[in-house]
Amino acid sequence: MERGPIAPPRTGGPQRESAAPGRALRDALGCFPTGVAVITGLAADGRPFGLTINSFTSLSLDPPLILWSLRSGSPLLPCFHEGARFAVNVLGSAQESLARQFSSPRPDRFAGIRWRPGAAGLPHLEGAVACFDCRLRDSHEAGDHRILIGGVERFATAGGEPLLFVQGGFRAL
Repeated sequence: MERGPIAPPRTGGPQRESAAPGRALRDALGCFPTGVAVITGLAADGRPFGLTINSFTSLSLDPPLILWSLRSGSPLLPCFHEGARFAVNVLGSAQESLARQFSSPRPDRFAGIRWRPGAAGLPHLEGAVACFDCRLRDSHEAGDHRILIGGVERFATAGGEPLLFVQGGFRAL
């Protein structure tokens, strides 16, 4: 069987190629749908904190590892030191407002939010379709972000459809 070059995907529209970084690259990356999650934790003073991400992915089943990334300039980055615990709350399709609240610049993102402490005391958001309690095992500098690797200590699923993010907007399956 002969094999030729891989043809670009046919989408019905003209293909646009660009070597320029910036908005064009962001738009191209936005063609890949991702899940939406809120990372939660407890600050040194015991107050909960959280932020919305769409970079969550599984890394390994044995040992159970996940990874996500955080902008290097994030004011929350110091909360994620080696050994720190955090929870990954995978949002459900009806939780767009929660995703927006945890991505806002407001100082108390937990205002008006329903949550409960999980077995490790970490904030679990009501309505999340899955939750993973993790301990930070490693982090790596990568461009303008830090890649954070968490060891999964426990997890729970509640079922339901996940919230997705694609082409700059929230979607449901």
